[in-house]
Amino acid sequence: MPRRVSSFAIGVALAAGALAIATPPSGATPTAPRPVPGTSCPMFPADNYWHARVDALPVHRLSDSWMSQMHSSLNLHPDFGPSYGTQSVPYGIPLTIVNGAPRVPVSFHYADESDRVPYPLGSATRIEGGAEAEGDRHAIIVDADTCTLFETWDTRLTASGWTAGSGATWNLRSNRLRPRTWTSADAAGLPILPGLLRWDEVRAGRVDHAIRFTTDVTRRAFVWPARHQAGSADSAAVPPMGARFRLASTFDTSGFSREAVVVLTAMKRYGLVLADNGSPWYFQGTADDDWPPSLIEQLKGIPASAFEAVDTAPLRVRADSGAARAVT
Repeated sequence: MPRRVSSFAIGVALAAGALAIATPPSGATPTAPRPVPGTSCPMFPADNYWHARVDALPVHRLSDSWMSQMHSSLNLHPDFGPSYGTQSVPYGIPLTIVNGAPRVPVSFHYADESDRVPYPLGSATRIEGGAEAEGDRHAIIVDADTCTLFETWDTRLTASGWTAGSGATWNLRSNRLRPRTWTSADAAGLPILPGLLRWDEVRAGRVDHAIRFTTDVTRRAFVWPARHQAGSADSAAVPPMGARFRLASTFDTSGFSREAVVVLTAMKRYGLVLADNGSPWYFQGTADDDWPPSLIEQLKGIPASAFEAVDTAPLRVRADSGAARAVT
């Protein structure tokens, strides 16, 4: 399981007519999300939770309590960027694209909650932090031929073969979630890839998904669409895995660069998803040496206090599906 270390408000809003749950008419097609870079595969369906806007959702009734437990005096920290110092690879979580590559067996530490299928791991697989790194050592691989996403954590090649803490797979054309209570390469049991901020989308001027982030203390609970928890507290004042936060609509983006505004806009529209235990308010992106250092520095100036938790219950269609309703 990753990172062992490391309603009332809804009812009021609905009764007051504050929420409109949009059901697309028959034959309507939601805006297609950007494909996985280097492939024609969707980054999950257009109606997937990761692509759901949250700017019209009600504030969660426990938002103030959660924020008080989450070091809200801090600024956000981009957990990615170009390489510097002694690290030869860029910071962040890398993506490996394969086309029908051979698949190998993997020995998992948490095998009972892992997808025990062959994985396309090999000499070209990019590991978070580099081949000799410590830390989480995530590997994210997309087979472009089948549009299958493979994710592993604590990924290592040993004398006896590949090992990992846990592993999970997804069909990128499907909204199916993992079995309830199962982990993934993330403590929340969610896929990592759709929550990573990418330079190619920021440069193009549109981020169409929520962003993965971490905090240090979480509750022993999870909320849809999360499937798993790795918490250390029982208090409802502590956020559960899967909790979603958005940047306040009133946050002033003037003075930020065009690229930073693209990120801030995504944080207002799609928000952040609490997906793992780790340093508070660290949000993740892909490993890419093209990340401009000036942008990274600007993103370090976003105050956590400008965020609020939202109630995502109106988005849910079914408990076992990642499909989400549009709320306007």
